[in-house]
Amino acid sequence: MNYVFDGSYYGFLCCVFECFEMKEWQAVPVDENRFQPDIFQPHRTIFTDVDKAQRIQKGLKSKFGKSLTDDMYRAFLSEDLLAWQAAYHVMVQLFKGQTNVLENFGDSQVLYFHQTLKKVSRERHRMKAFIRFSKSNDGLFYALIEPDFNVLPLILSFFKNRYADQPWIIYDAKRKYGFYYDTITISEIEIDTTEQKNLQSTGLTIALDERDELFKRLWKQYFKSTNIEARENMKLHLQHVPKRYWKYLIEKQK
Repeated sequence: MNYVFDGSYYGFLCCVFECFEMKEWQAVPVDENRFQPDIFQPHRTIFTDVDKAQRIQKGLKSKFGKSLTDDMYRAFLSEDLLAWQAAYHVMVQLFKGQTNVLENFGDSQVLYFHQTLKKVSRERHRMKAFIRFSKSNDGLFYALIEPDFNVLPLILSFFKNRYADQPWIIYDAKRKYGFYYDTITISEIEIDTTEQKNLQSTGLTIALDERDELFKRLWKQYFKSTNIEARENMKLHLQHVPKRYWKYLIEKQK
């Protein structure tokens, strides 16, 4: 049985609820955007119900702790269907009483779940390290990102604490959404398709503060003049800063 849901995290949790309500232990969740009907495999549409999702969320937290509850969300942010199914499998086994399931690395689903968490965590740390903000004339800092995984929700608190007194926008161009911080609250934002194309074609260039441009030039000059052996060794450099992240670094911008 395939549980076809809307692709949201609450929809995903509703699949777990449905599994126990119907006692369909072999069911697997499938995102409706990636679902391909199979005449030999029955399926059912699972509608997102906030109350049901929150019951699963609260159950996870009360029975297994906040850390594991957060891990389920992190695995979901991988956007990997196999990772979703692995997280679903782990949740079902936990609620069925197999509290040591996470230690069973002989279970391929459990192993994949742990591997996914490592990948998502690595991407989160890289975004925190490599994101560089530019500054507009009105004092707004902005950054355009395209992470491998949907880690933007996982780095917001870091940047809120680091730049608590500065308004900023971090926008995920790949997923077409972002967040705006006004020094008090963080709000989700979306940019229409036409505007996003304009931003991407210009590298998200808006009128920059002259001091910001000066800082960029000075930083690039420092990078060129600093004699660090690791920077001369390109292989080692790439190991520490994968090339796909260079677009975020001021020192790599031409």
